Amino acid sequence: MSAFVGQRNATEIGVPDPEDLLRVVRSALAEDLRYGPDATTAATVPAGAVAVGAFTARAAGVLAGVPAVRAVLDGVAGEYEILDDRPDGARVAAGEPALVVRAPVRGLLTAERTALNLLCHLSGVATATAAWVDAVAGTGTRIRDTRKTLPGLRLLEKYAVRCGGGVNHRLGLGDAVLIKDNHVAAAGSVGAALERARAAAPDLPCEVEVDSLEQLDAVLALGAELVLLDNFTVDRTAEAVRRRGSASTLLESSGGLTLADARTFAAAGVDFLSVGALTHSTPALDLGLDLAPDRSTA
Repeated sequence: MSAFVGQRNATEIGVPDPEDLLRVVRSALAEDLRYGPDATTAATVPAGAVAVGAFTARAAGVLAGVPAVRAVLDGVAGEYEILDDRPDGARVAAGEPALVVRAPVRGLLTAERTALNLLCHLSGVATATAAWVDAVAGTGTRIRDTRKTLPGLRLLEKYAVRCGGGVNHRLGLGDAVLIKDNHVAAAGSVGAALERARAAAPDLPCEVEVDSLEQLDAVLALGAELVLLDNFTVDRTAEAVRRRGSASTLLESSGGLTLADARTFAAAGVDFLSVGALTHSTPALDLGLDLAPDRSTA
């Protein structure tokens, strides 16, 4: 399998990096608690009150971020018990719980917004990714993310993409080479840029962005591993696939793609669709926290 696909595939979600998850949760809780404890909850909820809390989907979607909810609860909820939970990557219907816990009410309400911010956002990324994956099902084309992520949330957002069935592009600037138009301008030509990149970083996977069929021919002649077809029409994409022929070069469509035309581009024969919108402009999945009395102590 290509190094470009080997990080995570559609059946290998993995887990969010524990250190990254903890860093994000600590930062989020610090925002909520920087001026002191939850004044509203302290004023209205009796000390020692316990309830069952269900983090429940208000709309159908794909879950991502349940471990983040647990990490938030670990930080502020005190002792709690998980009564039911769904794994990240699971599809939920409206009204279906993602996580049900028995916990002190003060802790639950302190955790509520921070936990939901993470759960709703990451589940929105997973849900959007799943829609693209569903759109190209059966074609062999895979959906990839980009570095168009929210600062500080990249690894969690890319984890959410995997939860939705997508695969990850590079995680940072140092784990792969991606030659884009400004690199080509600086190097003088796309061929020169590719040759310099190979000489400087021979152990890194290397992708080259092209915006014309002529540039494609140049990098195919140099045996490029992966070529990003920037803003190609469907017809030009199909021609790019034809020109690749039996070569091992992988082709990725990017730029101006929509969910409505995803299958058309996939059917042209590219290996990947690169979709920045998965992380930079995807709406959150609507989930909420519902409290119920703890009947176990009644």
